[in-house]
Amino acid sequence: MDLKQLRYFKEIVEQGNISAAAEKLYMSQPPLSQQLRALEQELGTLLFDRNGRKLELTEAGRSLYQYAEEILQLTEEAKQHTRDVGTGLKGILSVGVNTFSSSELLEGLQHFHSLYPKVHLKIQQNESGHLCQLVKERKLELALIRLPLNLSEFEVLHIKDEPFYFVTSLDSPLGETTTWDQIAEYPFMLPSTEGLGVYSLIRERLAKRGVHQPIGECSDIQLLSQMIANNMTHAIVPEAFVIQTKDARMKAARIEDEEPFLSPIALIWLKGHTLSKPAERLVEGLK
Repeated sequence: MDLKQLRYFKEIVEQGNISAAAEKLYMSQPPLSQQLRALEQELGTLLFDRNGRKLELTEAGRSLYQYAEEILQLTEEAKQHTRDVGTGLKGILSVGVNTFSSSELLEGLQHFHSLYPKVHLKIQQNESGHLCQLVKERKLELALIRLPLNLSEFEVLHIKDEPFYFVTSLDSPLGETTTWDQIAEYPFMLPSTEGLGVYSLIRERLAKRGVHQPIGECSDIQLLSQMIANNMTHAIVPEAFVIQTKDARMKAARIEDEEPFLSPIALIWLKGHTLSKPAERLVEGLK
């Protein structure tokens, strides 16, 4: 059994049949079928139950697929690490960013790119919980997230704590600061959805301060900002929203609270995972 056979097997599993896998691999179907039969003969067990053109993994096949994913991923990591050492930081750096990105990350990326222009940056935006899952699956190497989240499987670099603001339309009488009593008089939406860090932080603080239930949730930041600007709703948001959304029809009031109301931001990567040289450099820069 070699890496080529594992790649073929993995592609067959993911495509669901041999003809689709052969097309994806740019090869004809008969040689791919022969490779699968040879692999099953070597292992002495069937890897698929065949029902016409449809293939379903056997228990043995499912076991091999798990190993194949890990082996092939480790092989790619070994290749990438060797290239990094041999060529001096040419490669790919995959970074996940939260819906509310921080200005520190932009500054860090700008500095990084000026030093290592040959590194290909792949930046993906998503919610913090999903970014954690992508890092676990090694589809992202680093991710900038907002807490609180369960980070027991990750290395964590704390970046900053951002204050929350109450954002309204320009017509609102609110000044530069506001109180929970004033907020309670406005209909407002949460800028996130259940199960995510920002959502949990806001919900917990609302409960502590006895503020009524918000009228809704909207994780589409562009849509939310348009709704606020058109005086359809208001929102409690992290400072990054205020910095990123520069609309003359909106204004932001910092929320006064006896207990600091902050949104922690952190950079994470998988524990026990050797970072690529580009990732190491970006982490050092952000430190």
